[in-house]
Formats: sequence, C-alpha cells, structure tokens
Amino acid sequence: MKIRLLAGLLALGIAAAGCGGAKVEDPSAKASAAPSSGGASASAGGVVKIAINPWVGYEASANVVAYLLKNELGYTVELPEIKEQLAWEGFETGDVDVIIENWGHPDLKKKFIEEKKVAQEAGSTGNKGVIGWYIPKWMVDKYPGINDYKNLNKYADLFKTSESGDKGQLLFGDPSYVSNEDALIKNLKLNIKVVTGGSEAALIKGAQQAQEQKKPLLFYFWDPHWLFSKTELARVNLPPYTEGCDADPKKVACDYAELDLDKIVSTKFATGGGKAYDLIKNFQWTNEDQNAVSDDMTNNGMSGEEAAKKWLDANTAKWQAWIPK
Repeated sequence: MKIRLLAGLLALGIAAAGCGGAKVEDPSAKASAAPSSGGASASAGGVVKIAINPWVGYEASANVVAYLLKNELGYTVELPEIKEQLAWEGFETGDVDVIIENWGHPDLKKKFIEEKKVAQEAGSTGNKGVIGWYIPKWMVDKYPGINDYKNLNKYADLFKTSESGDKGQLLFGDPSYVSNEDALIKNLKLNIKVVTGGSEAALIKGAQQAQEQKKPLLFYFWDPHWLFSKTELARVNLPPYTEGCDADPKKVACDYAELDLDKIVSTKFATGGGKAYDLIKNFQWTNEDQNAVSDDMTNNGMSGEEAAKKWLDANTAKWQAWIPK
C-alpha cells in the first residue's frame, strides 16, 4: 500500500505535524542522552539517525529501538522529524540511516534501492498495516448499509461541511500523506470531497467527537492504531483490493491492500552499522505491542522514552532476542 506521504516542500529537519491527538515530544531533545545502563559510553557505538515520520505508531517503534540502541548497545541516537519521501532522500545525503516503519512505496524502493542503490530493505517490523475509510459505529446502526461505498452518495448530505460545500466531506490528515482518495472518488463517481484536517491529531479528534456527540463523519485512517481500542468505528467497504488494482494512480478504484510493514536502511548503514544494524534488522513486534506504546505516548502523559521503557520492562524476553550476540 502506498500509504502515506508524497513529499512536501519542507526541507529536511523541519518538524512534522504533531501526532496522536497530543503534543509530540521533540524526539531529538532526549536522543543524545547518555545510556542509563549497558555499560558502554554513547560515543563508543557511534551515531544512528532514525527518521521520525508524522504518526505516533512510527514514533513508538522508533523510540523503542532508540532506547535499546542507547541503553543496551551504547550508541548516540538522533531522531530528526522528516516526512516520508524526504526521509528516503536522506539515505543519499547521509541525513538518515533508518526508516523504522515503511508503508509500501514501491516507487521509492525502485528509485533508491534498485536504481541508486543507496538503501536496502531490513526485514519486516511484524506490523500489519492497512488504510481505509471509516465512520463512527453509531452511523451503521442508524443508517443500515451506509458503510457500503455504493450507498455513500445516498447519504452524502450527512457528511456536508462548510469546507466541502455541496458534497459530502472525507476528512484527511497530514497533507503530505500519499493517498488514492482523489482517484477513488472520481472513479467510483462519489459525491465526496477530500478536506484536509492537517494532522493525525485532527483525525483522532474528529473521530472521538463523532462517536461521543453522534456527529456524522467520514474519514481516512489506518491500522495499527490505538484509537480502535478506544472508539467504536466501522470501515467503509470499498471495492476489494486485487493485485495490481492500484498500479495506475489515476485509475485506482479499489480499497487499500494490507501491508507487511518493513524497515529500510541506508546501504552505508547496512554495511557499516555493526550491532546497531543487527538490532534494527532483528526488531519485530506486533500491532498490539505498538499500540500499547502509542497509547502511553498519546493518552497517558508519557514521553516516547518513558513509554518505550515501560514496554521494554514488561517484555524483556521479546527484546532480548533482538540484541545481537
């Protein structure tokens, strides 16, 4: 799935939009702290640069890996906030060593891995990722069949807002997210208009208000995400995904595919990253694991580092298997 982000015009290092309905800590502020355990000095392991893309699940994975790199292996970790395509460009410039959660991007893999050879795949994260269109659960109960795309035009007026005019609104998130929404709307002949909310936080707030206040809402969202354990949502059934149905971006008329999310590293890091590269290659966890850390970061007042430590303390056997011998 091409999920998320066509490059914006922001330069490398510019802060991304806040994630997860809460203020996101500046990851770089704590990234260079000396390890609190493990014995080695931070400088002993060198520096690892993990790009931070703008959604909290990604940050959860990055913070867990960063904590282990610092505290178990003695590395200094930098976590620059960089949107997706720009992060791939960082492999070529040396600004990025690791993208810890990649959502598809076959076009970028072809360019940077196959053609330029400045990046390499580093295995699955263990997370299964999928994007879709969602509505609050109460709408399915009140309007039977509304979660079938064939009925969206019938109910489009329910989703109208001042921003969408005479069409129903589809609320989108960060404007840099790669999406098939415009093509889907056109090719499925839907009376819907994409309205950009601006961030993951805007989507979460909209979903929570829609459920609590019984307000109609149609919105773009993705799993894994902690929101599904807090808010009752129903997915809109778009035409089922089939292999190749999204090959031509202008002709897409199908749902998103489920992705096996993976890690991408620079070729330089893969060949010279030592134990840091081995740890990142070994890193693998579940959607539930990621959601637990994300939830603590967003809803329980924890920094990324604090949430990572809590999860690591409770899952010693799992992460010890990632540590290179």
